[in-house]
Amino acid sequence: MANLKLLKKRVLITGANGLLGQKLVDAFLGDFDVHGLGLRQESSLQADGYEYVGCDITNRSELHALVKKLQPDVVVNAAAYTHVDNSEVEKEACWKVNVNGVENIASAAKAAGAFVAHVSTDYVFDGVEGNYDEESRPNPLGYYGRSKLAGENALFGSRTEFAIARTMVLYGTGKDLKPNFATWLVGALGKSEPVNIVDDQYGHPTLVDDLAVAIRKIVDLKKTGVYHVTGCECDNRFNFALKLADVFGFDRELIRPVSTEDLNQMAPRPLNSSFNLNKLHDEIGYRLSGIKEGLKKLKKQL
Repeated sequence: MANLKLLKKRVLITGANGLLGQKLVDAFLGDFDVHGLGLRQESSLQADGYEYVGCDITNRSELHALVKKLQPDVVVNAAAYTHVDNSEVEKEACWKVNVNGVENIASAAKAAGAFVAHVSTDYVFDGVEGNYDEESRPNPLGYYGRSKLAGENALFGSRTEFAIARTMVLYGTGKDLKPNFATWLVGALGKSEPVNIVDDQYGHPTLVDDLAVAIRKIVDLKKTGVYHVTGCECDNRFNFALKLADVFGFDRELIRPVSTEDLNQMAPRPLNSSFNLNKLHDEIGYRLSGIKEGLKKLKKQL
């Protein structure tokens, strides 16, 4: 048994206390020696075979020292500045995490000979045409999207072995988390509160459990380059909310359609960031849940 334990590969997961980070820990546990990293000193998760350390990916020397000490085989970067509207104002903070943080991870991983799996977003596209594949030309509308694209480019320029998983509209459950779109809807509709939901933003709602499994598969298969990794079904946010109401038994009449323009949000949003998922299905051989299938899994978890 001792020899088997020594043969286990080691993975370092950044953003380990986040929604995706927690599911990634679950996805790698058992087969890997799993280490988590996050801004908080305390871990949200406790599990056999899992160790956690508080560390800021924007602190280059601290991160390099940690990676040198751990010598991971794989670094999965689920850490990000994700507040789309605030990024228009807090540009420096956004860039520091989404670009400088990725540069630090790439250089530390290269020094350790580690593979990097990095999570990116549909916001690198303008949402004018939709059906974007991995070769489609990015054209971000807002600062968040620009920072995430710059993070991708940092990896391309790093000479580190890497894969990028672009995803969108994540939902799911975890410990000590802020609500995501789906769990916020469950909370509001469960209390019979009316909600205004946009009917002109199209994308692929993605159950976070599925995304974590897909990233694990990309790592296991040693795939490199860009992959579009989302739920297999595209719809607008309003229809997603209606389907959630159906699955959970809530009143559909509480859900009112509005346009993106009505919300007067600070950052522009891509209206149709639908993905072509052929590369994921053909090369990884994995299909993520459709909307109702994913929502039924969420209901069981809740």
